[in-house]
Amino acid sequence: MSTHVMSLDALHKSLEDLVLEPGAPSIPIELVTSADDLSGIGEREARWVEARGWKPSQGSVLLVPGENGEIEKVLFGTGGDDWAQDAPMLIGALPDALPAGDYRFSSTLSNPDLAVLGFLKGCYRFTRYKSGGESDVRRLVLPEGADRTHILALAEGVYLGRNLINTPANDLGPADLEAVARDIANSSGATIKVTEGSSLLADNFPMIHAVGRASDRSPRLIDLRWGAESAPRVTVVGKGICFDTGGLNLKPGNAMSLMKKDMGGAAAALAFAVMVMRTKLPIRLRVLIPAADNSVAGNAFRPGDVLQSRNGMTVEIGNTDAEGRLVLADALSLADEEAPDYLVTFATLTGAARVALGPDLPPFYSTDEAFAEGMLKSSHAVGDPVWRMPFWAPYDKLLKSNIADVNHISEGPFAGSVTAALFLKRFVEHAKRYAHLDIYGWVPRQQPGRPRGGEPHAARALYEYLRGELGA
Repeated sequence: MSTHVMSLDALHKSLEDLVLEPGAPSIPIELVTSADDLSGIGEREARWVEARGWKPSQGSVLLVPGENGEIEKVLFGTGGDDWAQDAPMLIGALPDALPAGDYRFSSTLSNPDLAVLGFLKGCYRFTRYKSGGESDVRRLVLPEGADRTHILALAEGVYLGRNLINTPANDLGPADLEAVARDIANSSGATIKVTEGSSLLADNFPMIHAVGRASDRSPRLIDLRWGAESAPRVTVVGKGICFDTGGLNLKPGNAMSLMKKDMGGAAAALAFAVMVMRTKLPIRLRVLIPAADNSVAGNAFRPGDVLQSRNGMTVEIGNTDAEGRLVLADALSLADEEAPDYLVTFATLTGAARVALGPDLPPFYSTDEAFAEGMLKSSHAVGDPVWRMPFWAPYDKLLKSNIADVNHISEGPFAGSVTAALFLKRFVEHAKRYAHLDIYGWVPRQQPGRPRGGEPHAARALYEYLRGELGA
């Protein structure tokens, strides 16, 4: 196990410690939907609210002291009765506004699982490189009706994904990503196979090898399987580019500074896997992670090269900074060979997706209408939103190559996320449903339940959809 990423068992234990059993001594948190809710509070509390000029706007917090000066209760503004639908992760704003201590909800919750998860997501801190670590812990009493096991499984997946993305590339290379996958497999009874270095050529993964061969850290394909053979087959493929210099099409410095997050797709895939395994979702899960560095050296692949892919398609390289779709293509071909019921790619793939939808809303492409509709509904319900984009077939001609079967990028500046999705779709022939998520993997500004930093976008959305679809 990599010493730079907390082990899964240690992570699980740290989260367990944040959720207290009912009845534990704690400070009450009262949800206030409007000013009318304040009419029933005591005279002393009313004077405090008036003196502080506090209003129950969405996400506002007021600490109410008792006669001894210590916190007696917490008032939390929701901005209205529909907050749970409009802002499912709103409770995640609480931990940053609270001092260390133990708390409980005194108000009835419409979705206690989501409220506790939001609180835990807001508690996240990445302290791996901070002297002294994190000491000001906030804990929450499990409210009535909440499923502790389910909540901890989702939080564990999110924390793992964030830890992976936040870890700098000097401590998280392809071998470290493999170590994390092995730790997950060992903790969950999964099997794992890894194809590394020159074995990628021998086993017919030529594009993964081409992208990673210029690094002194060997590229590899991580293949993890879990669940009953007879269960519905769900395969997720996560882009695991541990650092992306852009290759010979070298990125400028400002575009390279966040490229430790270019394995965000792998982080999301592993986060999803943890959620599935911890809750024993009845699926046959396969996780494929092509892991590599896109580096610069004399043996780096070049613009204008033509690469052979696993499925025999020849690919002209338009720009070496579009390496993610190349490693995904070989992994997709492998996944497609067994015709899974669901095949999903998670990838920090294009800047065009951010231009179109911003950092918080990943584009979601799907070949199946029911799958697309269900994913959209589930994603918004749990505060992990996605937005559907089209596999717009007329744009496929933008990938035309004069010397190969396909160019992996289009020549112009338009529809970059769509053409990337169309390129990937060329490597899927047999899967019953295929979907692609062009995630950002990063939160650039603090939000409720989403601290600034790494985020395994859409992992919870996919889990929630499958959980509902399979009746789990």
